[in-house]
Amino acid sequence: MPAARELLLDAAYAALDRRPWSGVRMVDVAVAAGVSRQTLYNEFGSKAGLARALVRREADALLAGVERALAEAGTTADAGDRCAAAAGWILRTARTNPLVRAALTGCRGERLPVVAAPAVPSPRGPSGPAPVRGTPTPWALADGIRDRTARAVTAGLGRAEPGPAAEKVQWACEAAVRLTLSYVLAPAASHEEAAGQVARLVRALLSGGEGDSTI
Repeated sequence: MPAARELLLDAAYAALDRRPWSGVRMVDVAVAAGVSRQTLYNEFGSKAGLARALVRREADALLAGVERALAEAGTTADAGDRCAAAAGWILRTARTNPLVRAALTGCRGERLPVVAAPAVPSPRGPSGPAPVRGTPTPWALADGIRDRTARAVTAGLGRAEPGPAAEKVQWACEAAVRLTLSYVLAPAASHEEAAGQVARLVRALLSGGEGDSTI
């Protein structure tokens, strides 16, 4: 049986299907989860704490899904196919999960908690972006997706060492993520069409401009 924390997060997420976050009551979340209201407050402290944990869980699930999609692309997949697999997962998830869409784009709407789309990103540390904790910002999620994709592409190319090749892969994956996010904001006719565009972009960048080449 899931722990009380997961049951409460599931109940809070389900509540958003029925009413805006402003109308979600803590007591109703506790009842739906089958736990006491005190347990809810012990876990999250406040309604804002519940919202932060809920958004963090959905963001973590998005990143885990990106890693699965990259792994499931297969050992024979080229760089374009790997990026397309990640893009397809992101687009499907953003279409069905309003919290993920808000976290990726910064566009919250009135039904979601304010923390779903923080207006001001946290400062970056001296070693780069901070890990996605608490309330994820759009740039932190984009960086997390880019880095996971770049690692998978680099491993597929057999270029684990740092250098110009690794930098080129990082740049191509950055462009792929940004193109994917543009399709989150303005969807294509199909996920397949958008993922195909991402694949062609990556192949073009890594091949020096020949979009039909495979890498």
